Amino acid sequence: MNNVYEVMKNQNYLWHPNTQMSEWTKFPKIVRGDGMWLIDENGNRLLDGVASMWCNVWGHSKRELINAIIKQAKKLQHSPLFNLTNEPSELLAKKLIKMSPNMARVFFSDNGSTAMEIAIKIALQYWTNLGLRNKTKIATLENGYHGDTFGAMSVGYVPEFFSKFRSKLFSTLQFEVPKQYNLPKNVTLKEFENTCIEKIEDKLSKDNAIAAFVMESGAQVAGGVNIYPKNFQKQIGAICKKYDVLFVLDEIATGFGRLGSMIEYKKQNCFPDIVSFGKMLTGGYLTFAATLTTKKISNSFLGKFYDSKHLFHGHTYTGNPIAASLALENLKLYDKTKLIQKIQKTSKLLGNRANEFYELDVVGDVRHKGMLMGVELINNNSNKTRKSINKIVFEEGKKHNIFFRTLGNVVMLVPPLAISSKEINLLVDGTIKTIEGISKLLK
Repeated sequence: MNNVYEVMKNQNYLWHPNTQMSEWTKFPKIVRGDGMWLIDENGNRLLDGVASMWCNVWGHSKRELINAIIKQAKKLQHSPLFNLTNEPSELLAKKLIKMSPNMARVFFSDNGSTAMEIAIKIALQYWTNLGLRNKTKIATLENGYHGDTFGAMSVGYVPEFFSKFRSKLFSTLQFEVPKQYNLPKNVTLKEFENTCIEKIEDKLSKDNAIAAFVMESGAQVAGGVNIYPKNFQKQIGAICKKYDVLFVLDEIATGFGRLGSMIEYKKQNCFPDIVSFGKMLTGGYLTFAATLTTKKISNSFLGKFYDSKHLFHGHTYTGNPIAASLALENLKLYDKTKLIQKIQKTSKLLGNRANEFYELDVVGDVRHKGMLMGVELINNNSNKTRKSINKIVFEEGKKHNIFFRTLGNVVMLVPPLAISSKEINLLVDGTIKTIEGISKLLK
């Protein structure tokens, strides 16, 4: 490539995630955040259309959250949870248990990937602790996503992301997700859903080596914004209970209001054995995550030290008191502002405008729930431009003052949860203009 030298010369030393670095000669440098907007070094304002990778709740520079960080930083910056404890971690664990029906114990970690890695390890070690060493298989859904660590990649295998590592990942049992878009011919969504459920039950009823069923709660996000049909998740949970398989839910991207409910599994009346939270736990200001289990699960790890039943997992920054204090203040704001009720109103506005996208000839489907929307583009011939679809959408979106990040051919609308109706309209208007601007490149 002729311009590689020039590209590398301008990029300094930073390697960006999930990015073909040869496409970029320069990245916009963000120097400040103001509400729902990101501001670069030249004063240009970008509406944060992806909530800074799906984690921002209140917008940027929320005074209460900043003060919570400062206040705790003046008292205790960090001490480990190895043989020690700290008050913010204890209070946050208590708060999360009160919010999460059927849960009894919390294990803190650094991010969503590690929270799911912990969930997988707990699920597998649980059966070992009970002396059932044959229960080692993991069942999951096709095109799910649970993070980028090797365990998380194994249970959330998205070919586009992880195919280069396939030979190094442990095998899983994968099942189809019923989707309205691109249904098999002469098959209704309900018929397809029933077929999917029947396949899951058939396998779980015959294979007693299955330790756990792992899935995102409410919707698949990174796998293309696939919204589950009503009761699909609940049916899987019931099948797991029937055949003594642990039910593990990932609410890292879908919990805490993203889909319009605080605890998505509670809304669906579907109760897991293990659940993970992250992203919006701290309002999007510091990295933090949590894995919660039932009493039945946590009790199986109790015994004498030399029984080796305790969980073999730990992080340096597990239970960081600054992050825990921040999370407590963040959750307090949810209650104080009645944020979930607000989301339910702004979500209706977002959904009401979905039909406008179908007027664009390069849009194949629009999927929406809560403050999550995926606009799937068709006829992608971006190779004509020698650019990725992500780069094309980013460049065009920037012209309309919006920061976009695509996943495959899906344009993601994942704004901060507290976004106003006026800003929702700005986001949708800008998205329509962006897709109109790139439509010729996609035909």
